[in-house]
Amino acid sequence: MKDKYSPAKREQYGRRLAAHLCDQHFAAQATAALDGPAVLRFCPIRQVNLFVVQQLLAQWTGEMARLRSPYFDFEADDVRQALTQFMNTLSRRIKVSREAFEPLLARAISDTLGVVTDSALTFEDKLVGAQPTATAEQLRDALRYLDLDKSLFQGFIDTLTPGTPLERGFLVSRFRLYQEANYKNHQPLEKLVGEFSSLLPITVADLWTDGPVAVAPAAVAPPVPAAVFSPAALVAAAAPVSVTASEPTPVASVAAAEFTESVAPATPAVAPPQFTTPVPAPGAMPAAPEPEGPRRPLTEAAANGAVPLHEKLKAEHATTTPLSETLRSENTATTLADKSAPKVESLREAISINQRFSFINELFNGENMEYHTAIQHLDSLHSADAARRYVTEELARQYGWVRKEEHINKLLKLLDRKFA
Repeated sequence: MKDKYSPAKREQYGRRLAAHLCDQHFAAQATAALDGPAVLRFCPIRQVNLFVVQQLLAQWTGEMARLRSPYFDFEADDVRQALTQFMNTLSRRIKVSREAFEPLLARAISDTLGVVTDSALTFEDKLVGAQPTATAEQLRDALRYLDLDKSLFQGFIDTLTPGTPLERGFLVSRFRLYQEANYKNHQPLEKLVGEFSSLLPITVADLWTDGPVAVAPAAVAPPVPAAVFSPAALVAAAAPVSVTASEPTPVASVAAAEFTESVAPATPAVAPPQFTTPVPAPGAMPAAPEPEGPRRPLTEAAANGAVPLHEKLKAEHATTTPLSETLRSENTATTLADKSAPKVESLREAISINQRFSFINELFNGENMEYHTAIQHLDSLHSADAARRYVTEELARQYGWVRKEEHINKLLKLLDRKFA
């Protein structure tokens, strides 16, 4: 039947369009690398960029989860706070080469088409992830990566009992029933295909299982680790982020140009990582990262030109970096702002990548600069009452915050810490 769509054809088109877009972007300088804001603006279809970031955060979470030590207490409050701060800082130094970026882009394009052609698979892969059970709160947290048909998924989550873990199979089967009853809430596939066709020609018929065979995909370099972190980037992470008139300071949201601060887990690293990205940021988490193979010695990894972050940190420890500064991912879904933590001096520095990502997308409509303007103003206020009024009255009215209590409460908790 014509309403049966082929995943293989989605993937084929994803590879072709990814190669086409990368050819255009990297034509002037093949060795150039993308930073966070560039990743978020790379494709005019916002959902594609969100799915790219989701994969990057999953990769980050996988790397962070491997940073362990049997000799030191990584669960100590001060260590966890230092870890979060380091993650925030390092994530402002995103550097992704074409070889690393193109496979992520190809999958994101395919997954974006899949949101409309197979929403049940999208629900299972992007919201439930690899976890055997999930609560309504966890599913709602994962919605940060969805732009297409978001109301459909949100409507289903609203039917679930809060705080009740539900088995994966039950959730998927129940979502299928909900989808069939609310099919009119889907975005028309023709509209999405039209947006893609403006970038590289495609028709709805090209996605049918029995449709025409597309042109052979352009050659794409084999996948390599998602984010390329150079040793220089690790050193630069300690320096303040410069601001230019054309690009926002942080690189970490996933909606407006904040990804500079968002390649830490979108959902702090959980074992096993899920939405992660994992990740976020921050990592915070998203589709589960690909299973990791056996760890190779550093010398072998370096010989192949792909040294994981944890190996780089271990190598630096042998010469200049104290082991106490070694990182590892947090093992719970609790962010820095959700813990009982000491007073903070700056909201900007205290907000984790994962939270920053949520605030921008859920409270500020994906507008990175509006988020930073609001946080900067909150940091300039001198009393808790003034800060709370600004959040609950001015910002709430300006952005029409309805059913945003969870995110508003997290921001208010941060304010309590600032004015404690």
